Amino acid sequence: FQVKSENRKTIWNPEEVPEGSEFDDTWDPREQPEYEILFKQSVGTEDVFFGMTGKDPSTACCEDIVIKVKLPETKYSDITLDIQDKVLDLRTPKKKLLLHLPYPVNSKEGRARFLSEEEILEVTLRVSRQFGFINFA
Repeated sequence: FQVKSENRKTIWNPEEVPEGSEFDDTWDPREQPEYEILFKQSVGTEDVFFGMTGKDPSTACCEDIVIKVKLPETKYSDITLDIQDKVLDLRTPKKKLLLHLPYPVNSKEGRARFLSEEEILEVTLRVSRQFGFINFA
C-alpha cells in the first residue's frame, strides 16, 4: 500500500473532493427555492430547414443553460450569487440554493437578471465543453 501524496497525514487529495462541497452546509435552516433548468441553443434556417450543421434538439447541442429561480418576497439587493465552473451558489436571507450544474460552464461570461414583478432570478450561463463528434461547431 502506497500513499501518493507527499504529506502522509492527509486523508484525501484535493482532486478527490468534488467542486462545490465547500458551500454545502447541512445545518443551514434556510429552505431551497423552486428552480427550473432550461437549455438554449441558437439555430438558423440552415439548422431548422436543411439540417446542415448537424444540430439536434438534445442538450448535447445546446450552448447555454438558463436557470430560473423563484424568490418570493426577495429584493435584488438581498441576493448573493456565486458561479463556479460546475456549481451555482445562491443565497438570500430566507433561501439557499447550491446547485451542481449538469455541464461545466464559463463562470466569467454569465448573465443574471431579476424579474421583480414575477420574483424570479434568471441566470444564463455559457456551456464550456470540449468539441467532439456531436458538438463540433
